[in-house]
Amino acid sequence: MAFRRRWYVALVWAAVLAAVGLGALKAPGASDEEFSMPGIESQKALDLMEQRFPGASADGATARVVFVAPNGQKVTAAENKKAVEAALAELADGTQVASAVDPFQAQAVSKDGTTAYSTVTYKVGANDLTDASRTHLEQTIDEARDAGLTVEAGGTAMEDGGGAGGLAEVIGIAVAAVVLLITFGSLAAAGLPLLTAVIGVGVSMATILALSDALGLSTTTGTLAMMLGLAVGIDYALFVVSRYREERARGRAPREATALAVGTAGSAVVFAGLTVVIALAGLAVVGIPMLTKMGLAAAGAVVVAVLIALTLVPALLGFWPNAVLRRRARKSGQVEESTENNGGTRWARFVLRRPIPVLLLGVVGLGALAVPMTSLQLGMPGDEAKPTSTTERRAYDALAEGFGPGFNGPLTIVVDAKGDSDPKGAAEAIAKEIGGTEGVVSVSPARFNEAGDTAVFQAVPSTAPTDEKTKDLVTTIRGERSGIESETGATFEVTGSTALNIDISDKVQAALVPYLVVVVGLAIVLLLVVFRSLLVPLKAALGFLLSVLAALGAVVLVFQQGHGAEILGVEQTGPIMSLMPIFLVGIVFGLAMDYEVFLVSRMREAYVHGERPEQAVTSGFRHSARVVVAAALIMIAVFAGFIGESDSMIKMIGFGLATAVLLDAFVVRMAIVPAVLALLGDKAWWLPKWLDRTLPRVDVEGEGLTRGADAEPDAPAEAADLEVARP
Repeated sequence: MAFRRRWYVALVWAAVLAAVGLGALKAPGASDEEFSMPGIESQKALDLMEQRFPGASADGATARVVFVAPNGQKVTAAENKKAVEAALAELADGTQVASAVDPFQAQAVSKDGTTAYSTVTYKVGANDLTDASRTHLEQTIDEARDAGLTVEAGGTAMEDGGGAGGLAEVIGIAVAAVVLLITFGSLAAAGLPLLTAVIGVGVSMATILALSDALGLSTTTGTLAMMLGLAVGIDYALFVVSRYREERARGRAPREATALAVGTAGSAVVFAGLTVVIALAGLAVVGIPMLTKMGLAAAGAVVVAVLIALTLVPALLGFWPNAVLRRRARKSGQVEESTENNGGTRWARFVLRRPIPVLLLGVVGLGALAVPMTSLQLGMPGDEAKPTSTTERRAYDALAEGFGPGFNGPLTIVVDAKGDSDPKGAAEAIAKEIGGTEGVVSVSPARFNEAGDTAVFQAVPSTAPTDEKTKDLVTTIRGERSGIESETGATFEVTGSTALNIDISDKVQAALVPYLVVVVGLAIVLLLVVFRSLLVPLKAALGFLLSVLAALGAVVLVFQQGHGAEILGVEQTGPIMSLMPIFLVGIVFGLAMDYEVFLVSRMREAYVHGERPEQAVTSGFRHSARVVVAAALIMIAVFAGFIGESDSMIKMIGFGLATAVLLDAFVVRMAIVPAVLALLGDKAWWLPKWLDRTLPRVDVEGEGLTRGADAEPDAPAEAADLEVARP
């Protein structure tokens, strides 16, 4: 229908794009969503602080400006102190600045007198800071440097809000264009998937922006949607166009070839898209609201990509049915393309001749790469993970040197003395007990709310925020809580960025197994329906686990242990970002099942049509290997583009995803899968009779379509087909 009513389909998508685009332009801007994770102690403490100290948690951006005296001097010396005060006066004069704390009055000077810091608070959030305010901050810092001081700055005010994307996406699209051109040998065939993918991403992103205020979506919600929407949008269109060219090569008329392409490759696209949606929607299991919104937004982008592949792609094929063919085929009028002995066929025969060595080599190789994953340490890297070329990293180092490594991540203790007869005495007793704990170097004076029933103070650890000893210290303080509370009659909770990161890491680790069970379980059920086989879905899931564990091992090897880190420009190794395993599992699982569906569905199709198991494997590779390789290369290019970003966390995500796709597509799907199928033979497609009767039947192989199409091979094409088929 899309081929026949191509004008209507094209106009509908143009109208949808215009409507959501207009909605995005008129919708209020997205807010800065506060990161929260219900159910953890540090979050409960933050919620209590917000309740008992109304208005105290400022929403404005902050900048911590660090002043370091020249070697051999003190920042308290008259000339240096004058330079600091001049800089503070200039900072306070900013139009968006609410306050700039004087370090000499606030006792924010190191014991040796070499380092001081000032906290500059702004009236607006980081995203609302103007370029003029950022320039004013940078110029003031430069002026203080000219006076002889070393001045660096960190904090939310230093974040430019750029993040990933931009150049990385351009690089990904450029590489994708080259891969498509080599694969198809036609500019039109290469351009069509890119065009439809960009349209799909435009619709998705505009919809997210239009609904951001109504649904409480943040500025970061669409990041994952843009990345995945572009990648799967290209891949899904690629599979449909490739199948269309294959059917044309068999001599079918354009409309008939389009119908068969959508009925076969399109059906595979639907099921592949469903596996991705399941993986992304399953992120809700983790219990992080922001992650849930990101997953659902990205799932929406994948749904749009599927709809585009099923409607707009065949409509565009209707406009230019011969343009996507190779130039030689368009000129000669012959559309036959020989695939009898292509690279996919030769590789399949190689694996089929020696399945055991290939299987062992693949499994052992991935297993060895996964070994470092056993020493995985999760955390939330901060300024310490940034390059030393950034002022944020240098400010972090200066504070650690002047005030101690734990100064950058103090623990915030929230004392709830409501109902206690002596709240101040209870708070002081708790502070004294915590201050005497081994690993705590200092405790600040307690600050009470107006009601006098809640106190807040900070405890500075002797170790850095990401140090395992700091995690042990938090565990120790919480472990001694019952005894302290029984003595004082007041309760307390530990929070702050360090404790929050520790709690997030623990919760993510605890959620990883349930997430895997839910996502893999649902996908296995879906693949049972697609392949009508018991062993093929299990093999697909086990292969995915191998590739994702190996990818995590590679991430640990580089970003935690430092092997080859300098090649990627990683200057500081440390814990792996807490959300990294969840992101990796969710995204890569969906993409891995994409390759599984597209590759194995062609094998299933050949097997259903009467070929022997070994012949079916070869047929699947003959028709799908080149396209799957192209799709994987496109994915790798899109993700690898983020490795060039300066932010260590973005590097980590890009490297992890690119590595996972590389291992899953080329080791698991292209090597282990055919080796296992060769060893299983007919058993690979076995399904218990009771299960066969229970499962719904879905004709992913297009058996009904091909039977109908082959019934009248000599039937004349319809007039519409003859008209559009003219070169």
